[in-house]
Amino acid sequence: MNQTAFEAKLASIRVLPVVVIKNLEDTEPTLAALMEGGIPAAEITFRTACAADAIRIGAEKFPEMHIGAGTVINGAQAEQAIAAGATFIVSPGLSAEVAEVCKKADVPYFPGCATPTEIMQAISLGITTVKFFPANVYGGLGAIKALSGPFPQVKFLPTGGVDLSNIKDFLAFEKIVAVGGSFMMKGDIKKNCEALMEVLK
Repeated sequence: MNQTAFEAKLASIRVLPVVVIKNLEDTEPTLAALMEGGIPAAEITFRTACAADAIRIGAEKFPEMHIGAGTVINGAQAEQAIAAGATFIVSPGLSAEVAEVCKKADVPYFPGCATPTEIMQAISLGITTVKFFPANVYGGLGAIKALSGPFPQVKFLPTGGVDLSNIKDFLAFEKIVAVGGSFMMKGDIKKNCEALMEVLK
């Protein structure tokens, strides 16, 4: 799925869970809980040794889900994630190396950008939807609105500090394609997702 098509799908889902899989056996129950709770997407972070295998399991067992890789910081990780079946890539910062790998594979890439300079670099790479991270540290919704002035073509995926208390405010702004976060991953994932879907009705 190309960048435009995936972004349209992401906009309909509205939430991108950030998932840390520490033990491979947790992969299936975790992704099943997200699905059952109404969120058919997961950004599995590359912070753990089993991340690529978890992505592979997710892609095989849950073909109806959008399984991607997060915390991807170099081209080698991007290649490994895509080979495992990741359908999108997310980075905490902007990497031209990762952007090139994703472009060649026609896989959507969302680099972390928090400053005008980083956004300009993303635009120069042909990227117009960026992860705004950590959103709570860099000014939250107010900062996103301010950045939207000089960059009207850019959309944002804010992550960090987004939760049930402010998610509707973020999603109400037209330049935000969806929000990312791990707030629904603590405790009963299915119930958390159901509560989230209720808030978003």
